[in-house]
Amino acid sequence: MRSPRPAEEAHSRSGAAVTAEGLGVRGPRGWAFRDINVAAEPGALIAIAGPSGSGRTCLLLALTGRMRVTAGHAEVGGHRLPRQMTAVRRSTGLGPVPGVTDLEPALTVAEHLRERALLTRRFGGSLRGLFRPRSARAAESRARIEDALDRAGLDVEALPKGARTAVRDLERLEVLRLSVALALIGAPRLLAVDDTDLKLSPADRARAWSMLRGIAEDGTTVLAVCSEPPADAVVLSTGPHDRPRADDPAHAREEREEREEADDAPASGPDGERAAPAVGAARSPSEAASAPRGASGAGGQGDGRNDAQGNEQGDGRHDAREHEGGAFDAIAEAGRA
Repeated sequence: MRSPRPAEEAHSRSGAAVTAEGLGVRGPRGWAFRDINVAAEPGALIAIAGPSGSGRTCLLLALTGRMRVTAGHAEVGGHRLPRQMTAVRRSTGLGPVPGVTDLEPALTVAEHLRERALLTRRFGGSLRGLFRPRSARAAESRARIEDALDRAGLDVEALPKGARTAVRDLERLEVLRLSVALALIGAPRLLAVDDTDLKLSPADRARAWSMLRGIAEDGTTVLAVCSEPPADAVVLSTGPHDRPRADDPAHAREEREEREEADDAPASGPDGERAAPAVGAARSPSEAASAPRGASGAGGQGDGRNDAQGNEQGDGRHDAREHEGGAFDAIAEAGRA
């Protein structure tokens, strides 16, 4: 039988509505993601889909107030981004996010749960609650833990050593359930989960989505990064094909500014060395004579073909490389909240 929930936790079961318009994050090497639009009701199951390196984790961190957006705006639970990032962080919880909420492999399940309950009581509750009798605080912590485990579907008694099982001895799905339970202890209005279906078998993947769907049906909005979104989810795609078209005025203006900056750059390197001649530039007879075979004459046709092939292949990968570089830079610059 489920233990009674604290009054404040029961009140927090109202999920957070999520809206965004033209949302984007740009790093030093380009856009991590851009032009994201969404309108999801409280208690929705939202899936962030896209190829690896396309800014999925950046979008998850941005919508939970842990990464500052640089374009557009969003609203999570009535709090506007980027102006009210602190309020959004307080109302959202992070499940498994590699590099941000990694579990300690040597600690046991019980130690992780007790630590999170203690931190939630110390920093997530009211100051008045800290002066209640110890028995009342302990009872509330137990109720929070049992409720979170129940919603995450983690049966502690079925683990190899029960609550004393170390994290390193858990299966992948059990680690996911434990991370979700730890986030739910804080009673967030929005639960964020990264790499939901990573390294899961089809059966475990179905169980993971069933767990998240149940949490959403219980009232908490769920935001999950995945490679294959379920059919009943609100899908946000971060793929490069969703970036603005080349004929978009704003995009064209940015490209023009970047070209102007490149034209204004000095022709010599940092040590005063002369820049290498551009492809197809005129060369002196001595340079032409010392050039390898194929650089001119009949070989020039081969160079033309190579240049065409290189441009054709390179241009197709340029956007993806810039997209991935922007995502990595943005994550590196984001503060660990």
